[in-house]
Amino acid sequence: MTASFALIRELDGAFAGSTAERRSEIARRIGELFDIGAADFSAEQIELFDDIFTRLIGDIEVAARAALAERLAHNRFAPPRACQILAFDDSIAVAAPILEYSDRIDSGLLVRNARHKSQEHLLAVSRRPFIEAIVTDVLVERGNRPVLLSTAGNPGARFSDFGFKTLVERAKGDDELAMSVGARRELPRHYLLKLLAKASATVRAKLELTDPLSSDAIRKAVAEAAGAIQAAAQPTSYDYTVARETIEALWAAGNLSERDVEAFAKAGKFEETAIALAMLCQLPVETVEMAMVGNRPETIIILSKAIGMSWPTVKALLTIGGQAPNGQTLDQCLGTYSRLKPTTARQALEFQRKRAAAGSLRAAAGGL
Repeated sequence: MTASFALIRELDGAFAGSTAERRSEIARRIGELFDIGAADFSAEQIELFDDIFTRLIGDIEVAARAALAERLAHNRFAPPRACQILAFDDSIAVAAPILEYSDRIDSGLLVRNARHKSQEHLLAVSRRPFIEAIVTDVLVERGNRPVLLSTAGNPGARFSDFGFKTLVERAKGDDELAMSVGARRELPRHYLLKLLAKASATVRAKLELTDPLSSDAIRKAVAEAAGAIQAAAQPTSYDYTVARETIEALWAAGNLSERDVEAFAKAGKFEETAIALAMLCQLPVETVEMAMVGNRPETIIILSKAIGMSWPTVKALLTIGGQAPNGQTLDQCLGTYSRLKPTTARQALEFQRKRAAAGSLRAAAGGL
């Protein structure tokens, strides 16, 4: 582009021997010029400005770069290369406006930025109006506490299964973070249960008020002052109701089998898996849910062995509950499963049924 080279040479001449104040003034005036005509510029003209801004950025002071970044961050026609350079500036005063507001920084660039720049850069990214899950994965894994709180509290943030799992793990012992994570409506039920198991009674009470869809589960969790939440009840969500109706229909028709449990677990359908296993074991769903999300996989192994389930199904159950994340632990679980006698497992299951029945009677008496 001849015009671009000519203008850049002219800028070189203007910059030569000029003061920092003079260079900042030139950058400001060109920024104003871009703002005035940005909406009407052609792609070629925007590319010309991109060349000019890229040249300017390397020759102006931090304050001038920050002012330029603030101007370009809110302009949807902003030159993309210049925005990228500003987003990766070591000075957070320069990078923050671009990272927080610019549409010219895509998710790939945000991931790269979050992986390599400072915690302040991550905090700026966490404040964007919309954040894809591939970005929040990095934020929740690498971010410090302010980054975690900002990301979890951002209604425009989206999370993968990895993201939710990481948030729940990092919320242990942090009531404020647990509150932010638990208040998210899209938090999968098994992660809600894990979160509640680790949260203080105060947090569980607050979550009851913030999430009506899970209020029954949380209210009963609060009632378990020791924090075990074994009596966490089913939520009133539409998805859970449909899951229960589907499984009950299979059970009534005599068609509910181990194959269904394995299929649900492998598909990551926590609610369907818990309900189906509960019906086959003749246990309350709450009991099975807490076994699935607990820290001890032995309970799931015992229940499965008692009703004659095979190892592939047990493995799927442990995986969906997040209890056996690596091969070594799964090998240990397989050893436990292989050694466990069916008669012993059936005795343990019968004990669970009696304990659950006694709990129901106490609850009914308390409501009289």
